[in-house]
Amino acid sequence: MMKAIVYSEYGAPEVLRLKEVEKPAPKDNEIQVRVRATSITVGDLWARNFKAISPREFSMPLPLWLPSRMFFGISKPRISILGSELFFTSEKVPILLTKKYPL
Repeated sequence: MMKAIVYSEYGAPEVLRLKEVEKPAPKDNEIQVRVRATSITVGDLWARNFKAISPREFSMPLPLWLPSRMFFGISKPRISILGSELFFTSEKVPILLTKKYPL
């Protein structure tokens, strides 16, 4: 298990909750990392409240609004954990990667 800030609905910062979630298992070609720190970006703020962003308020070209809305989720978020910029340490590195890319 691991701790994560999650959200299950769009809205103000009050929709964010600290929860214990299942730690994902890495695939054979993936590295498992331990996140030490993360930042909050403007993209995270948009994602958290994307339902409230109208096409007129969208800061990208208008034709991207609908695909973005479908990516983030129409009525509720598709991805419940925010964050994309991380400081991490590696926990588990597959043997296939260490043979191909020695550390």
